[in-house]
Amino acid sequence: MENGAVNGYEMETPKNITIKGILSLLMESIDDDKNHSRSVISLGMGDPTAHSCFHTTHVAQEAVVDALQSDKFNGYAPTVGLPQTRRAIAEYLSCDLPYKLSSDDVFITSGCTQAIDVALTMLARPGANILLPRPGFPIYELCAAFRSLEVRHFDLLPEKGFEADLDAVAALADQNTVALVIINPGNPCGNVYSYQHLKKIAETAEKLKILVIADEVYGHLAFGRNPFVPMGSFGSIVPVLTLGSLSKRWMVPGWRLGWFVTSDPSGMFINPKVVERIKKYFDILGGPATFIQAAVPRILEQTDEVFFKRTINILRQTSDICCDRIKEIPCISCPHKPEGSMAVMMKLNLLLLEDISDDIDFCFKLAREESVIILPGTAVGLKNWLRITFAADPVSLEEALGRVKSFCQRHSKQRERC
Repeated sequence: MENGAVNGYEMETPKNITIKGILSLLMESIDDDKNHSRSVISLGMGDPTAHSCFHTTHVAQEAVVDALQSDKFNGYAPTVGLPQTRRAIAEYLSCDLPYKLSSDDVFITSGCTQAIDVALTMLARPGANILLPRPGFPIYELCAAFRSLEVRHFDLLPEKGFEADLDAVAALADQNTVALVIINPGNPCGNVYSYQHLKKIAETAEKLKILVIADEVYGHLAFGRNPFVPMGSFGSIVPVLTLGSLSKRWMVPGWRLGWFVTSDPSGMFINPKVVERIKKYFDILGGPATFIQAAVPRILEQTDEVFFKRTINILRQTSDICCDRIKEIPCISCPHKPEGSMAVMMKLNLLLLEDISDDIDFCFKLAREESVIILPGTAVGLKNWLRITFAADPVSLEEALGRVKSFCQRHSKQRERC
């Protein structure tokens, strides 16, 4: 922890690695003079809008423009969100559930990141701990550090399609454990959990008497053997806090429209004190712009399935390109082909490389020599792995992976064709 003094009091700042932080350092490391003839290609950030093949639907754009030009949504929205927005999200999510959500179950957030902060804040108490997946999304660790929540990691198993190690979950939990976090479809692994595995997760959490926080920001972005199944389907077994957003499915991460949803048909969250606590916390938060909220009902109701299918087809194509090109590079392997989301974890074999000390060294040298940005696995909890984002246009992806291949050839111990 880093310390600083304010009015004579020592304050600590968590030193957790963040994705944006390390990607910024990688960008800064590129020598513009040396690489002026080559464009920088980033396969590090999960922002598909950087590539022209990914763009939102016209319905979404028109809905926002109409809401803004109506001159009806320039004021403050209720802190928990506009009623029509909450109702529309409840109806949208209910389509995939065996029960109906109500608007009272839905709270509007500034993207999924704020929903994460809300979830951890609601659960934090002295001595509490939370179970997080490894690899995972580092914002959870950072939020937990600010809320004084102890973090305990359970592994995702590459040999089992990055399923959660539920034996480890059971061993880690104790009377102070407040929740188990799952990310499905998976970031950073690209996995999509089966119905059966999700049910086992629910049953494990119920036995341990803890909640499940289901991060479904990549909900419905599944293109493999397993269809997307929301964790809320098992809300009758265990209470679920569902976190999501428009960001990924609609290709609008900058709109910052997310949700925090109590998926709880058994009624644990009906407790007036719990509801009041959630509402009070939202009173101190700044939600998304009112006109963006006002556009949500039309966006959810009128987006054509053709738009979603096009996105899925592109992601399927680019994930195939990613895996096929990596097969040509002996020092990098893909234990599990992605079946969803926009990223995949690749294992780095340092024994086949010279003058590369670890995944961080690999990524910084790659950036400097080839102007390609890849996220070191250390940033998401797996040392000497790499996270590659394949939400890129196919031509840029081919070019970037070709540069990675050249880089590995130069640094190969045998100097053989990689």
